[in-house]
Amino acid sequence: MSLDKVLAISGKPGLYKLIMQTRNGFIAESLLDNKRLSVTMNHNVSVLSEIAIYTLTEEVPLKTILETIANKESNGPSSISHKDSKDKLEEYFFEILPEYDEDRVYPSDIKKVIQWYNLLQKNDLLDFTAESEEQSEEVNEEAVSEKE
Repeated sequence: MSLDKVLAISGKPGLYKLIMQTRNGFIAESLLDNKRLSVTMNHNVSVLSEIAIYTLTEEVPLKTILETIANKESNGPSSISHKDSKDKLEEYFFEILPEYDEDRVYPSDIKKVIQWYNLLQKNDLLDFTAESEEQSEEVNEEAVSEKE
């Protein structure tokens, strides 16, 4: 599953999977306990594919950071917990993204990224190969249509 269907809902713990749209919003399913909930437009919702982390030079998409963590951890759970000390979290994140902007990326943001990674990994939603294959197919299709 791509990160386009994974949501973070303000005021709600964990992450949610988009199930279907309704007239007033949509239905989402929790990745923590598989309970469904109706989300209206009054909720502050973030799609994981649109989240990025500040660095000193640019913004790095969350997907890239999750891929880096997955490579570092050999696609297993992270070696640290989101409940570890601020110093441990910052040290770990510095290994993942050495140029992250320490003034704009707070320890609470790092905790979320670690927690989200572990939740996505536990639910087998970190399959980046399928997404990269889809992107390469789209590029190939565009190249073929340009040649015609």
